[in-house]
Amino acid sequence: MINKKNKQGFTLIELLVVIAIIGLLSTLSILALNTARARARDAKRIADVKEIQTALEMYFNDAGGYPSTMTTASTSISYNGSVYLATLPVPPTPSDGSACTYTAAYTYLATTVGSGGANGSYTLQYCLGAGINGVPGNVVQTATPAGIK
Repeated sequence: MINKKNKQGFTLIELLVVIAIIGLLSTLSILALNTARARARDAKRIADVKEIQTALEMYFNDAGGYPSTMTTASTSISYNGSVYLATLPVPPTPSDGSACTYTAAYTYLATTVGSGGANGSYTLQYCLGAGINGVPGNVVQTATPAGIK
């Protein structure tokens, strides 16, 4: 005669509950990982813009103005043999936002200030998927010599 009280093992209900809990935990961890990846891409975009701004300021100190153009990732920022930025960074993909559709490169535009013809200012457009460090996300942002906005 078999004693049912001493029988060992898990019931089907117990196994299903454990599988459901594991599935729920793995789903939550994947969602958290995707959020972390998006934030990392935004942090990279901010770092890229700051790196470009630093190179532009070094260029300005030596040349007395900002470069006329920067269009591709193969363009460097240099003046009289001094290289301030060897290659312009390319924004990480995906773009992470419905307003961020121009992800091929950061958009640079030099502006002439005064009658001397020197490029005395610039705008550098970029886009974040979400807000980071006080910079709102999902909208095209502009960096100038005054800083990141």
